[in-house]
Amino acid sequence: MKSVKIENLDWVSYRELTEKGRCKIILPVGAIEQHGPHMSLNPDVLIPSHIAVKVAERCDNMLVAPAISYGYKSQVKSGGGNFFPGTTCVSGSSLESYVFDVLQAYVNHGNREFILINGHFENSMYLCEAADKLVKKCKNEGVNVKVYLLSYWDFISEETIEKVFPDGFSGWAVEHGGVLETSIMLKLHPELVDMSKAVDVEPATFPPYDVFPPDPSWVAASGTLSSPLPATAEKGEIILDECISGIASHFG
Repeated sequence: MKSVKIENLDWVSYRELTEKGRCKIILPVGAIEQHGPHMSLNPDVLIPSHIAVKVAERCDNMLVAPAISYGYKSQVKSGGGNFFPGTTCVSGSSLESYVFDVLQAYVNHGNREFILINGHFENSMYLCEAADKLVKKCKNEGVNVKVYLLSYWDFISEETIEKVFPDGFSGWAVEHGGVLETSIMLKLHPELVDMSKAVDVEPATFPPYDVFPPDPSWVAASGTLSSPLPATAEKGEIILDECISGIASHFG
């Protein structure tokens, strides 16, 4: 099978594959962020990167760009907070500018369609800004560019949620380091998960506001916002299959 990863191509092959904008470029965007004591710091990068490659392999007209690994600051009510050691984030303006510059470089190569697969909740609005700025700039220059933006969990159906969370679903906001990410990582990278270190916590509850500086007491000491204990590789496979199939069917 031919490589769909841009970094594995020589420049001549890349030029031939992307000539006249005939390929969609998939750009995974994640974060380096704590996901509890049981899991590595990079699920937000590894998961969208895997999905991107599998989607591209199912389609004849896609290539995968190297992932952007640093994301916007972890927020207490969605990622546990920026105060955990290992969580290494950038400002919103930095992320927006970096993504814009990367996309602009691919436009300069002749590429015209992009799919941004987000793996870190907090990134979303800054990716919107980067995409909007790029499209407007290109339009003013007489170049038609289209950017699709999604988070991989957008493609998880209610039916799958019921399978993965048979005892009830507390919502995506508290799934940080919980069943969703842990199950996927058990499927993809079991060597990066140690369930003997997993901590059972109740789904986090928060006041209806944010506060700055952030208050560490709002978050369990483990850093997770819900319990990862019910996670299994089988659940991860169900989630991945649906996300990959859904994205490929929409954009293939």
